[in-house]
Amino acid sequence: MTARGTDWGLAVLVVLLIATGGLSLFAGGSGDAWVFAAHDALGFAIAALLVFKLRRVWRRLVRPARWERKTSAGLLAMAAVAGALGSGWLWADGVTPDPGGFSLLSWHDALGVAVAVLVGCHMALRAKRLRTRDVAHRREFVAAAGIGAGSLLLWRVQRPAQALFGFRGAQRRFTGSYESGSFAGNAFPSTSWIADNPRPIAPEIFRLRVEGLVAQRLALPLAELAPVDELTATLDCTGGFYSTQRWRGVRLDRLLDRAGVLSAAGHLRVVSHTGYRWGYALADARELLLATHVGEQPISHEHGAPVRLVAPSARGFQWVKWVERIDLLEHPDYGAPASTVWSSFTRAGRGEA
Repeated sequence: MTARGTDWGLAVLVVLLIATGGLSLFAGGSGDAWVFAAHDALGFAIAALLVFKLRRVWRRLVRPARWERKTSAGLLAMAAVAGALGSGWLWADGVTPDPGGFSLLSWHDALGVAVAVLVGCHMALRAKRLRTRDVAHRREFVAAAGIGAGSLLLWRVQRPAQALFGFRGAQRRFTGSYESGSFAGNAFPSTSWIADNPRPIAPEIFRLRVEGLVAQRLALPLAELAPVDELTATLDCTGGFYSTQRWRGVRLDRLLDRAGVLSAAGHLRVVSHTGYRWGYALADARELLLATHVGEQPISHEHGAPVRLVAPSARGFQWVKWVERIDLLEHPDYGAPASTVWSSFTRAGRGEA
C-alpha cells in the first residue's frame, strides 16, 4: 500500500472504531450485536494497517537522530493505538486485572479517545491529499480486500479459538461483558455512573411523583408500589459485567394508566434523586419496570433503593437508580445525557441532601 493510502486508511479506521465504540455504549439488545462485531473486526483491520505503517517508518524510528518534531505525534498515536488494541484483546481473552485501579476495559475506552485526538493531530500536521493511485490502483484494492477479509475471518474464529484453549473470554456476552452475581439478589456488583453517591432515602418519606402531561399528578408512597409484577432481565453494565436477575416491582404502564397520559405526550423521562435522568419513547416505556425487589430481597441502597428502573435491552447506565419522578413529555429530553455528568456534582449526588 502507498504511504498516503496507509495513513488515510488508519485515519478512517480510527473514525469507524470511535463511532462503533460510542454506539456500543447504547447497544444492549441482541439485535445490536452487529455493533460489537464491527468494532472487533475493525480492530483487527487497524492492527494489519499498523503493520504496513511500521514497515515503512521502522528505519527512521530506530534512529532517533533522524527524528523530526512531527515524529513525536506519530509515535504517540501509534503507542496509543497499540495500547488500545492490546487492552481490548486482553479483556476479550479474559485477562481482567485492574491496572491503576481501573479495568482493562476502562483503559481501552480511555486509550481509544486518546487515539482519536492523537491521530487527528498527526493527520493535521502531516496528512497529504490522496492521489488517484492511492485508492484506485489494483494493488491497493487487493491489499484493502485482503485486510477486510482477514479481519472478518479473525473475528469469526476468535470465540471458537478462545473456547478451544479454555480462555475465559469465550464466556463473554455479545457485548463483551462477563457474568457476575446472576440470580443472587443484591450480590451483583454495584456501580454508579461517574460518582453519584447519595444518602439512603428513608422509606417513610419517599414519594414517587408522576408529573408532566398527565391528567392527574401522582405522589405515591412506597406502600403503593407493592411488587405485583415480575420481570427477568439482564443488567449489562458498560463497566464490563452483566447480571441476570428476577426483578419485582410495578410496571410503568400501571402508573401511567392511573395518572392518565394526555394525547400530546410522546416521551417520558425517569429522574433520579441525584438529578440523573434518562428518557424513553412512550411506546417503549410502558413495559419497563420500577423495581423495589431483586429476587426475594428488597433492593439495597447501592443498587438504587427504594426504586430503580429496569429497562431490558438498555445498558446499565440507563437503568436509573433512586428514582423519584416520572415526567411525561411531548418531545425527547435532549439534555438527559448531560445529566449523567453533572448529577455527581449536585448536593444530592454528593450525599449532602
